[in-house]
Amino acid sequence: MMSFPPVKEQIDHIKRNTVEIIPEDELVKKIEKSIKENKPLRIKLGCDPSRPDLHIGHGVVLQKLRDFQDLGHKAVLIIGDFTAMIGDPSGKSKTRPALTLEETRINGKTYFEQASRILLEKDLEIRYNSEWLDKMTFSDVIKLSSKYTVMQILERDDFTKRMASKTPISLHELLYPLSQAYDSVAVQSDVELGGTDQKFNLLVGRAIQEAYGQESQCIVTCELLEGTDGVEKMSKSLNNAICFTDSPKDIFGKSMSIPDKLIYKYYSLGTMLNDAELAEVKKELDDPATNPRNLKVRLGYELVKKYYDEESARYAQNEFETIFVKKEIPDDIPEFKLEAKEVKLVTIIKENNMAATSSEAIRLIKQGGVTIDGEKITDEKYIVKAEKDFVLKVGKRKFLRVKV
Repeated sequence: MMSFPPVKEQIDHIKRNTVEIIPEDELVKKIEKSIKENKPLRIKLGCDPSRPDLHIGHGVVLQKLRDFQDLGHKAVLIIGDFTAMIGDPSGKSKTRPALTLEETRINGKTYFEQASRILLEKDLEIRYNSEWLDKMTFSDVIKLSSKYTVMQILERDDFTKRMASKTPISLHELLYPLSQAYDSVAVQSDVELGGTDQKFNLLVGRAIQEAYGQESQCIVTCELLEGTDGVEKMSKSLNNAICFTDSPKDIFGKSMSIPDKLIYKYYSLGTMLNDAELAEVKKELDDPATNPRNLKVRLGYELVKKYYDEESARYAQNEFETIFVKKEIPDDIPEFKLEAKEVKLVTIIKENNMAATSSEAIRLIKQGGVTIDGEKITDEKYIVKAEKDFVLKVGKRKFLRVKV
């Protein structure tokens, strides 16, 4: 027989870092029934693999899913390989570029390993929504579409703005909320989680479940986490994300770059600190004598510890202090052997993954972000000659020892 915490204890735990519970009285009843029948609730979270990397913004709702697991409930992670082909219009001012099912499945393969850094595998059910959506006939789609009206779909703020600005809305975008909602029918979810930007989609899920004769899911929404730029919602495409797959030193370094105004929010939503520890962070932030840099150092440490381990966190902190405090070069930087007498600097940067593209390498050079043995190089056509060994630095954290 399973042992569930009392109802109030569960609700209090669920409310931590939660914006809304819709409706709360229904969730209380579901939990009461769960305890009475000794049956865990099915807690759904959907992630569309439009890109292969999860970031700590996703980590906020994944942590909430873990909270439910800790209370004894079943986590159902939906990898939206089918819905990712449509593209979620939430917060978008134009139609997303289309992806193929093959592309979304390749991206989705990495999600289980990444999500497992937070979730308990023993209480986790992974489902791909192509399992049911790809098998639907046109008759099935017509039946699903009949359960909701165009007027209801167009009520969403994103579509209202696009209509006002005469920006096209494709028909397939209208099907996105219905497709995501049908996921809830397919897995018979009791509760669905999402960011505040997903509220409309989650509410459609409630309506569609009822239309198919199921008990409507409750909704739990979580805060959105701004990216390292402090402006936009965290997104890999905006280059403001701290990804699960980033190296420990990159997670630490990116943490140091966030605006001071976001320090507490990153602690609250991104780390495993308890309420008492968070209160201490808040107290330090409110003290004018506190140097925000010191709190960012601890933040970087806590994030690396969460997504890797404590040893990696110590190593990342030591390396950061070596580079930025002591102004030294790390001991274990990668090496590159020059095989030709002359090589373009841009080529070395690109081939050693110090920049994603040649264009990015050129931009970094022009902006003064590239040095050779501490000397800034600003000539995008700079030619490296095989005369002596040197250390190449790109940006704030990337080093390469070049051997001749």
